[in-house]
Amino acid sequence: MTSENPPLPFVCRKTPARSTQGIVVTNHPLGSVAGHEMLASGGNAVDAAVASLLALTVVEPMMVGIVGGGVAHLRLPNGEHTVYDCLSQAPAAATPDMFQPVSDRLPDYMETAGRRNLVGPSAVAVPGNLQGWCAMQKAHGALPFEDVIAPAIRYAQRGFAVTNYLASNIERHAEDMSKDPEISRIFLPGGTPAKPGHRLVQGDYAESLKLVAKEGAAALHGGALGRALVDRLATGGPDAGLVSMADLEGYTAKERDAIFGSYRGHDIVGPPPPASSGVHVAQMLNILEGFDLAAMGFDSPERLHLLAEAIRIGFEDRRAASGDPDFVDIPVEKLISKAYGEACRDRMLLAGGAGHVPPGYESRNTTHITVADRDGRIVSATHTINGLFGARFMVPGTGMIPNNYMYNFDPHPGKALSIAPGKRVPTSMAPMIVLKDGKPSFALGLPGAVRIFPSAMQAIINMIDFGMTPQQAVEAPRVWTEGAHVELEPAYAHHAEALTAMGHEVRVVPHIGGGMNAIAFGADGEMTGAACWRADGTVSALGGGLAGEGIAFHI
Repeated sequence: MTSENPPLPFVCRKTPARSTQGIVVTNHPLGSVAGHEMLASGGNAVDAAVASLLALTVVEPMMVGIVGGGVAHLRLPNGEHTVYDCLSQAPAAATPDMFQPVSDRLPDYMETAGRRNLVGPSAVAVPGNLQGWCAMQKAHGALPFEDVIAPAIRYAQRGFAVTNYLASNIERHAEDMSKDPEISRIFLPGGTPAKPGHRLVQGDYAESLKLVAKEGAAALHGGALGRALVDRLATGGPDAGLVSMADLEGYTAKERDAIFGSYRGHDIVGPPPPASSGVHVAQMLNILEGFDLAAMGFDSPERLHLLAEAIRIGFEDRRAASGDPDFVDIPVEKLISKAYGEACRDRMLLAGGAGHVPPGYESRNTTHITVADRDGRIVSATHTINGLFGARFMVPGTGMIPNNYMYNFDPHPGKALSIAPGKRVPTSMAPMIVLKDGKPSFALGLPGAVRIFPSAMQAIINMIDFGMTPQQAVEAPRVWTEGAHVELEPAYAHHAEALTAMGHEVRVVPHIGGGMNAIAFGADGEMTGAACWRADGTVSALGGGLAGEGIAFHI
């Protein structure tokens, strides 16, 4: 921002890092270190990304695991974009009426009798993370897979210090985890939640990762780890899970084409359905492109009102046309067109007002990484086990925490998001890459369920309209709505009165979404990595390099 702009209503709490060799940004220091190790060992951004994600299954176990799902967006040096859809899906034996809903109304619309879709074996869907990571690394990595998984094995076997962030999440779900002796043994030592500084060792999981190092994804998708998972799910009695060995063997991580939109001379590239971000970030930006946001100023209630209206319309269209493209037709080209964005402006209200929002659920508990190397590879990836600690039990002898992805389906039969065999539910994951004149400008993403893609959209505006640095863009306050109340982060609290006067029902909340991270790309080849205050986000930048040819040590 120029010196003529008014001061921003926030101060950055973290600092960025710069490099020309490569950058790794994750939501845990050791996750970033694992990726850095790959870059320093001659690996590329894909090696670093997969190493980081595998490491995060150890050090951020409440958020992500090999028995989970997610979306990875890859850009190659030749400009090709590929999206790895590793999202979990319903088992073949799943039926629309497999759960008993407790209510047809909010706030308990998604809840079921005995919480069977949330906790325990019946909540587990067919995982995709490990297969997707292995497929991406095999196709595009440079290092042996055994090297890529080595940091994760080391962290699991030798242990690491529990952070405040992890400890608070353990405490939050200690009651559920206390019912399973396997997960309790790890996270509730002596029967109490692990405290900050406690050295968390996961010996069984280290052995599982060693098997993955030898067998790859087949260890889970048809091998001994898969058999252990299926056997544990079968012990649930009336709450037994439905995932079978055939489900695991038949799962495919799908390679999909990215969605390309545009905004003020930039290409906005994101994942396609079942992910919502590629479509609806492009749509919301098309709506807002008709307004001079920069002239309004960043710290303006009028601008926040426009953002809220664009987000509301995006969610309206998401509810009307979203889902697994193998099950529903989604008018992608219409939704991302400039003409449709212009037409949507007619739906914007001069005054806000809480409307009815149909029920739904997505996990708020994901992780995101952004990685780039000096040769032009970029990985922006968001992955999860859905809820905090997934289904909140551990597969005996393996250290694996299964997902609880079945909670994302509508438990009521006959609905758009009702359960069906092989179906994947829509996700708000937004691993975005933005281009200028065909070259990477920046990449970003974050965790946070339905708050993800509206937050990613705001960060894009921060960078393009307000010229923010990457650090400012990821740390800037956020606004969010689905069409009912409007949420503001504390740095926007001074606008609550003005927005209320505009007709909005305003709620000030501690944070909207989770820890965003980003990498920006300079014309001179320098990269800048940034992570925000909302998680343990850490940037690791590789500087220096090997000596040139002919350079030798002589005295």
